[in-house]
This record gives sequence, structure tokens and C-alpha cells, in this order.
Amino acid sequence: MPSELSGKTAIVTGSSSGIGKGIAREFAQRGVNVVLNSRSHERAVNAADDIDAEAGTVLPVEGDVTDYESVRALVDATVEKFGSLDVMVNNAGINIRGPAEEITPEDWQTVIDVNLTGTFYGAQLAGKRMIEQGSGGHIVNISSMMGEQGQTGRTPYNTSKGGVNNLTRCLAVEWAEHDIHVNAIAPGYIRTEMVDEAQDQIGFDEDDIVDRTPLGRFGSVEEIANCARFLAEGEHFMTGEVLHADGGWLAFGWGSRS
Repeated sequence: MPSELSGKTAIVTGSSSGIGKGIAREFAQRGVNVVLNSRSHERAVNAADDIDAEAGTVLPVEGDVTDYESVRALVDATVEKFGSLDVMVNNAGINIRGPAEEITPEDWQTVIDVNLTGTFYGAQLAGKRMIEQGSGGHIVNISSMMGEQGQTGRTPYNTSKGGVNNLTRCLAVEWAEHDIHVNAIAPGYIRTEMVDEAQDQIGFDEDDIVDRTPLGRFGSVEEIANCARFLAEGEHFMTGEVLHADGGWLAFGWGSRS
């Protein structure tokens, strides 16, 4: 399914599973050269093997988004292989839950390092390359609807995602003169391994989430991938925006469908 993205090159961090893998698959099917990234070489290779690249090419690259030189190597490997970098999707993220008074300094720093600092490293190094190329580009940061609200037991995660939202706005304003569009996607409850693990750990009732979501269901990885494709294709007048793909959760406040 070729598109405006056909022939371009994209990096998707944290793309061995979940939303990242779904975005990588969508891009590859649209003829994009996709660089898959994971901290595990084996997981990156397995994800690449699992994706039907069709017109695109999939390159697995091991790398840790919390390590600046590792992210630099990821960008360098991309440019060396494909000659340019047109789209950067900063997707890698983690969540450590617990009462705020019990979060350890190590746990706090780990979440901030991956979710916020890792997003900055990816955006900065991709943006620098795009500026050098002189042909613009698109940076898509994966945030969360949790970045817009307070919630019990999620202080590190929600804080990091709120930071991602404002990082997105700052970079969009600063790099607009280079025709680099910087936007974010803030998913709601999406059917992923991370959400399944959270459900097992916390024990929240799936019916409660469905009842709380105006569209009456969980979202799919494919729907978030479609949002990423829309932002990356560039047929819009958007930069500095946080696109909420949450089934109406934030618009609903703290309501209930029942």
C-alpha cells in the first residue's frame, strides 16, 4: 500500500512489540525503509522477521534510548544504510507503579530516563540530522493521555508523559523554521502487552475501562499506527500538537457510560 511515505526512512524506537511494532509494520507496508529498535538484539531481529516489509526494508538495530551515544549510533546506522532520516518515532517507554511516597529514587529516575530523556535524545539527534539534510522531516513522540491527568500510583509515568507533551511543543516551535514538524500521539487504553501486564498487576476490571471510554472499547495498535502514519505523511498543517487517541476518555472527564 504505497503512500506519500513510500521510499522515505523512519526510525521507530521500542518497536519490538506493542504500539512501536504496529507503527513499524504500518510504515513498512507503506513502502518505508524502517529501522526497528530494541535494547535486545534478538527481539529487534525477531520483530523484523515478523514484519512483512512489502515495498519497504526493515533493519533491526539494538540500542538503549537512555544512552546518548547509543541513540547517536542508531541514527548513524540509519543514515549509513539508507542515506537519510525522514521520520523519527520516539516510542520506547516503561511504567513503574506504586504509591508516590514509596517510589524509590532509582525507580523515578528509570522512568524519567526512558520516557522523557530518551525521547529528547531521539528527537534531538534526529532533528540535528534533519536540519543538516535541509529537507525537513517529521518527529512523532508517543505520549499518553495520562500526561494530562493526575492518577493514583502513576506519578513517575504521568509526570514523564506530561514532560513529553511540552517537549513536543518546545521542539515544534524551535524547529519550525527548518520545516521539521514535531507532534505527539497520546493513546488511551490500547490492547498491548503493557496494558495486559498492568491489568494483571493492578487487577483493574476491563469492564470499568470500557464503561469509562465513550467509544465503549479498548483501542487497537493498528489505530495508533494509523495516527502515526497521518502525522508522518505531512499532509496537514500541524506541529506542536498532542493528538489524543483515547476513545473520548479525556473529553468525558470522569464520567461513566452506565
